[in-house]
Order: sequence, then structure tokens, then C-alpha cells
Amino acid sequence: MQYIALIYTDRALEPKPGSPEFGPYMGGYMEATKRFHDDNVWVSGEPLEAPSTATTLRVRGGKIETMDGPFAETKEQLGGFYIFECPNLDEALKYAAMIPGARHGAIEVRPIMKLQY
Repeated sequence: MQYIALIYTDRALEPKPGSPEFGPYMGGYMEATKRFHDDNVWVSGEPLEAPSTATTLRVRGGKIETMDGPFAETKEQLGGFYIFECPNLDEALKYAAMIPGARHGAIEVRPIMKLQY
């Protein structure tokens, strides 16, 4: 079964580029990603651009409405994701706990629904 791990972080709490903490922080992502590959659970994963680059779209009454920025105004914003192939939720949670963003944000893990077309 596939699971998505959505990485929500508070950018104010993340190590800043150029700081002494930034290298080890990014190294943690590289180590985790290598582990996901080595354990053959990695399906996909990417960081996202800053929340300020988001556009939220709605269709209401047949008209398209757009709004700059993310849908929710919160301190923790969606910053990236991984998709894992794991036999069960417990296994997916084990890998999600390795994501460095979990130390100062939250990782939301959900099963991916498989539709029959």
C-alpha cells in the first residue's frame, strides 16, 4: 500500500540557509531519503516552494476564483512530501518519523486511495 507523508513545518523554526545548523538539517533529509531508497519504500518525494508562491483555486457558481497564498493561514505550512510503499501504517509511520521536519513541525501520514478506472 502507498502512503503519503505530508511535511508541515514552521519556517520560523527551521534552520536558515548559511547557518551552522542548516548543513546538518539538510544532511538529515539526504540520509533519510537514502534510507528510504535502500529499504525500497521510496516511491516519490519533493520539497515545495515557499507558501507565498501558492495559489488557491475554487470554483463557485461555475466561476473560477483564485487567491494568492495557501488556503489556511497557519504557522505550519506544507513544505514537501514523500510517498512510501509500505505493507501497513505502522511501517509508514516508522519511515515518516525519520523525516527531519518532524522535529519542529508535523508529518501527516495518509494511505493513498487506489481507484479503479
